[in-house]
Amino acid sequence: MGFLSGIIGNASTANKEAVRKDIGKLLADNEEIDVAFKLIRDLIVFTDKRLILIDKQGVTGKRTEYHSIPYRSISHFSVETAGHFDLDAELKIWISGAEQPVIDKEFKNDDSVYTMQKVLAAVCS
Repeated sequence: MGFLSGIIGNASTANKEAVRKDIGKLLADNEEIDVAFKLIRDLIVFTDKRLILIDKQGVTGKRTEYHSIPYRSISHFSVETAGHFDLDAELKIWISGAEQPVIDKEFKNDDSVYTMQKVLAAVCS
């Protein structure tokens, strides 16, 4: 999955060292990046302590929202696979006390949504 996959909505695995350079100031002492995914300009980062969602906003992407979710706060998550007519797969994440998912990301029909589900299953168990 390369540049073109990112442009059309597929998540691609991001280089951990590049992500560390990008968000190093957000990481706690001794916090390690396990895996990261790039979704167009946004990032989904799984560390050994939490899930960090980085949302680049605006035309230039200079304005950025950092959403941090400790794994212990995730109450459940779901993956909806793509169908014949609906070509997008969807990942939803709920946190404790929320009726609606706080995270709702769409992916083109690719394996990255399954990889994210596996990581969530591992860290939330």
